[in-house]
Amino acid sequence: MYMTVNVFLDDYRHCPQGYILAKDIDECLHLMYNYSIGHLSLDHDLESKTRNGLMLVHAMVEHQLFAERITIHSANSVGGKNMFRYLKAAQENDQMPHSIKIVLRPLPLR
Repeated sequence: MYMTVNVFLDDYRHCPQGYILAKDIDECLHLMYNYSIGHLSLDHDLESKTRNGLMLVHAMVEHQLFAERITIHSANSVGGKNMFRYLKAAQENDQMPHSIKIVLRPLPLR
């Protein structure tokens, strides 16, 4: 049985207490492959302009890697909404469990 952890994907903000920080999508995917994820909080804009949060949610659906709850905390309104819509569409198309709560809640950068 996997240990359950909370993951915060961000390369700029401080990681909240009780979370493991992933600074890029590769670190995040590594955690998702090796742990059960309780809460996954995702940013869109990362240091790599091409390997961003939207690419991560595509990989999550493709590889069936999920969390009990997913929050999109990106301040990038277009990128964050695209991530949110992609995950909601995956649920509607039965590519992702309907029990997963997905929330769009932008956080300020400071």
